[in-house]
Amino acid sequence: MEKKQVYEFLEKNRAVFSDVSDHVWDYAETAFQEFQSMDCICEALGRFGFRVEKGVAEVPTAFVGTWGSGHPVIGFLGEFDALSGMSQEAGAAEQKPVCEGGNGHGCGHNLLGAGSLGAAVALKEYLEKNGKQGTVKYFGCPGEEGGSGKAFMARGGVFDGVDAALTWHPGNFNGVADINFLANYQILYKFKGRASHAAAAPQNGRSALDALELMNVGVQFLREHVPQETRIHYAITNAGGFSPNVVQPRAEVLYLIRAPKLEQVEEIYQRINQIARGMAMATETEVEIEFIKSCANLVPNKALNSVLYQNLLSAPPIVYSDEDLALGKALDATLANMPNLSSVGVTEAEAEAFEEEMAGQALFTQVLPFNAQREIKVAPGSSDVGDVSWNVPTAQISATCWTLKSPAHTWQTVAIGRSEAAHKGLIYAAQVLAGAAIDLIEDDSLLKAAQEEFVRRMKGKKYISPIPADVKPRAISEL
Repeated sequence: MEKKQVYEFLEKNRAVFSDVSDHVWDYAETAFQEFQSMDCICEALGRFGFRVEKGVAEVPTAFVGTWGSGHPVIGFLGEFDALSGMSQEAGAAEQKPVCEGGNGHGCGHNLLGAGSLGAAVALKEYLEKNGKQGTVKYFGCPGEEGGSGKAFMARGGVFDGVDAALTWHPGNFNGVADINFLANYQILYKFKGRASHAAAAPQNGRSALDALELMNVGVQFLREHVPQETRIHYAITNAGGFSPNVVQPRAEVLYLIRAPKLEQVEEIYQRINQIARGMAMATETEVEIEFIKSCANLVPNKALNSVLYQNLLSAPPIVYSDEDLALGKALDATLANMPNLSSVGVTEAEAEAFEEEMAGQALFTQVLPFNAQREIKVAPGSSDVGDVSWNVPTAQISATCWTLKSPAHTWQTVAIGRSEAAHKGLIYAAQVLAGAAIDLIEDDSLLKAAQEEFVRRMKGKKYISPIPADVKPRAISEL
């Protein structure tokens, strides 16, 4: 069974994997609440002969599907969580929520989970039909959006024994994700003061909101004294109530601290803790610090990236219908800016050439160039794929599922996520990932090179999860 047969298998079963994607799109479940989505993917894994274990690493919606035995062990990472407040009607070229304030797949994780599922099943078919030894693992990774499900799975040793992990993400373009991600911590600061009548007895009150606001001011001054790429975000989740004539006895703020390296995040975290404690002392209040989750920075693997790139070029290209293109143009007409392609690993000159070539088009069909000697850039976002990459050689691609101008986390990405154009992207991604996995199995030197690079980049470091042992994953509603 050659790669061509794998490509044909995925095309033949296009409806199976597209249906999984559409069902997950319909469920639109947020972090650590993805029970229907998990069951949908697990049912498909079971139908194709995978053994499924749910609730791994004490994460209720994390699971692993396994087929085969022995080495090499190839893992595929699947995500399936949605975003809150992103409800949008499928295929509509105007903002039109299905349910006002409801959830929606604004980051395309319905496609991601189904595409990785297709790759895992296709590799299983290849091994089975050719009598090859090897183990295929599909990792069902919940809560990527604000929950870092993979970090909890990594803390639980779920990725131990895997020889290589491959994944992808829906995007505006086809290409290797030759970038690094920012590490992060998410921390909840809970201030406790003392209520009092704000006019009749203000001297008796101790304002938790004052402490919170002073903390935010202190962090604003900290921004001048952290690494350049640092990002510090916050949301006041509890301002103390709706009565201005009451000294607010409680207030809470959720911080997301990002920096290029985990150790930098840890240092900034400790400094912010000092600010929080200092402002609590200044206002005679108390502060409780709750660690919610973390993401590690990515350990790059150029060797795996090179294998993925060759398969991006050799897999059958996406061919869009007139209906696909019409939807793409209609959605792009609601958006203003082209994406910054130079932020995803290509040079500025290459990005400018592609942007000029794509002018007037809405769906990207080419493959962005990859150069294994190119310096890796730090992307402004974070991903818990980083935690996997500290445990096993890991790499990923992007495949076109959105229009050229659509940024992630928008109603436009939700609208196109249940379309035939997006389905074509997930099948293409599955073909690329399955093809790369076949290369790793058939050519020992490729897998050896990836593993040697992993050891070289780790420089003797071991993965130690910064998430305290007693911290459990928390759904959005629990924050």
